[in-house]
Amino acid sequence: MAPGRKTGGRQKGTPNKITTITREFFGAFLERNSDKAQSLWDRVSDEDPAKALALLWDASERVVPKLGRTEHVGDGGGPVEYVIRDLAKEDP
Repeated sequence: MAPGRKTGGRQKGTPNKITTITREFFGAFLERNSDKAQSLWDRVSDEDPAKALALLWDASERVVPKLGRTEHVGDGGGPVEYVIRDLAKEDP
């Protein structure tokens, strides 16, 4: 196999089967048990709000994908130049 050349497996962009199944399972599980989940979260929240927030954050990371970092660069790869204009002072 030539280095950097894909010769088998999934096509680029094809969703991972296990990830898809796992997300569907947990989505259905939470849908069926949303009342219990809310009740449990409310109890944790009453006793330890910071822990409840941490649990919510951890759960969200399993459902909502993290966004990649985006670098903003100006012309030629340099810094972005911002121009602030006062439109009230300009001629119509």
